[in-house]
Amino acid sequence: MDDIKQVISTPNAPDAIGPYSQAIKIDGLMFLSGQIPINPATNTVIEGDITAQTNQVMSNIKSILQSQGSTLQNIVKTTIFLTNLNDFPIVNEVYGSYFPNNPPARSCLQVSALPKNVAIEIEVIAAL
Repeated sequence: MDDIKQVISTPNAPDAIGPYSQAIKIDGLMFLSGQIPINPATNTVIEGDITAQTNQVMSNIKSILQSQGSTLQNIVKTTIFLTNLNDFPIVNEVYGSYFPNNPPARSCLQVSALPKNVAIEIEVIAAL
């Protein structure tokens, strides 16, 4: 399997904080690990509200995709994890601004906690 999957890593997105890869490419698809609102320059959680956190997460996703010559338009599925589902309307508005046309399939759910006590995490599958 290791000879057909490609590990993706870019300095323009946060370092993995555990035993996982930023993304994996295989068979024309790229699977991005969940991104949280970490500034890749400092590898620290950003300050700010759910709007700022969502924008940082989307920026991290965009950077990983761009490292492989891809864009947000190639995303086919996202999963959003929130620690407070009451944030959904704001997240939905910010997220929607990144997909003005033909948005990907999406799931959104509330979880009890996320790494580093952030409010949001988004994972992505993109076609290449």
